[in-house]
Amino acid sequence: QLYREARECLTLLSQRLGSQKFFFGDSPASLDALVFSRLAPLLKAKLPNGKLQQHLKSLQNLCNYCTSILSLYFPWDGGESHPPPRPAAVGEAEEDPHKLRKQLLSVLVGLAAMLGYAFLSGIVSIQRGSVGPAGRQPIAMEEEEEEE
Repeated sequence: QLYREARECLTLLSQRLGSQKFFFGDSPASLDALVFSRLAPLLKAKLPNGKLQQHLKSLQNLCNYCTSILSLYFPWDGGESHPPPRPAAVGEAEEDPHKLRKQLLSVLVGLAAMLGYAFLSGIVSIQRGSVGPAGRQPIAMEEEEEEE
């Protein structure tokens, strides 16, 4: 029943589109974006059961509709899902060897700035105290007893 309703929906869309380029004339509307977002994967994807895909392919105007939108808005797309690699800009290849160094340097500068702010604003402070045996600071027992 689901396939029957989906086939009926595709047929109705095909009838509504007719020979127009888009559903509401010569320029796309939000309905075109919605319909295309459902039809293009159905048309292009490899599906385990191709009944619905075959029905869509039999509706030539919907196939032309998807192909038209793909060529208009995704000109690099020949059935691929990614744009072509762009050529490297002048000077971009020269920066690549130093990219890691620049990233590390920017992280260190940021860390130093945050620590400097923390010390200057009083969020973090360093206090010097007497160090007891084994390098540990002595615990003041009197203060703890007074609190209890």
